[in-house]
Amino acid sequence: MTASSLTVDVGGRTIWALTEGPADGVLALLLHGFPDSPHTWRHLMGPLAEAGYRAVAPAMRGYAPSGPAADGRYDTGTLGRDVNDLHEALSGGRPGVLIGHDWGADAVYSALLAEPRRWSAAVAAADPPMAERPVDLVSRAQLRRSWYSYLLQLGIGPQLLRGDDFALVADLWADWSPGYDATEDVQHAKAALAPPGCAEAAAQYYVQDPTALPSDDESRRVRAALRAIDVPLLYLHGLRDGCIGVDVLDEPAVALPASAHVQIIDEAGHFLHLEQPGQVARLVLEHVTRP
Repeated sequence: MTASSLTVDVGGRTIWALTEGPADGVLALLLHGFPDSPHTWRHLMGPLAEAGYRAVAPAMRGYAPSGPAADGRYDTGTLGRDVNDLHEALSGGRPGVLIGHDWGADAVYSALLAEPRRWSAAVAAADPPMAERPVDLVSRAQLRRSWYSYLLQLGIGPQLLRGDDFALVADLWADWSPGYDATEDVQHAKAALAPPGCAEAAAQYYVQDPTALPSDDESRRVRAALRAIDVPLLYLHGLRDGCIGVDVLDEPAVALPASAHVQIIDEAGHFLHLEQPGQVARLVLEHVTRP
């Protein structure tokens, strides 16, 4: 099978997506992160399609070809609503499978918290859910890794992204997945960020979900809600992740659901689904097809 594209009208906006697999297959929704594109899922869409799933990888809110959102909202609650709206439009009423990486993982958690019955299984990668503090602040080591997050929260974030033909994007890929040849992926990411308003939208993810400590009440509420998610969740993390270190998983602020199973991917960094595609595809298919 080969991937094609589709557009979906959701909540008054048009979302563009890659798709592969039978139109009547169970929906498998694949959500990319920053700075990335739907093409990041090219190694997983085929195996899902061969297993009978309708794999759909949207360009996330703000990224081309979907483009900036007219309402200007890029908070995680809105990302989760986009995900559940896509399920409503594409699933035929059947529970689907939800897969997300980086900011796509945050969208997974948000969608599961809002409407868990839409999903029979979920996979999240490279960005664990947090309760008492954001991931940027869990340790001094992670604080150093998260320097880019603070820059993007500044008003000059979009200019920094666009500068020198998106050199920052290439640098982040090199830092986050050491040794991986990201030439093709960086080109896709640049194409997703280059149109007017798209780099600005990508920076807004960080502006609208800033690094800040929640209140004690909010922390308790978030932890309780995440722990209560009963949709089977597979969490994947690369051992050599240069963006969010694997050591973060040992921090008390991590709030994985009680249903979660954690799998560390050796010989992989942040973009583990591209670095070890065969292993990731096997783990994902084993998880989503388990009765």
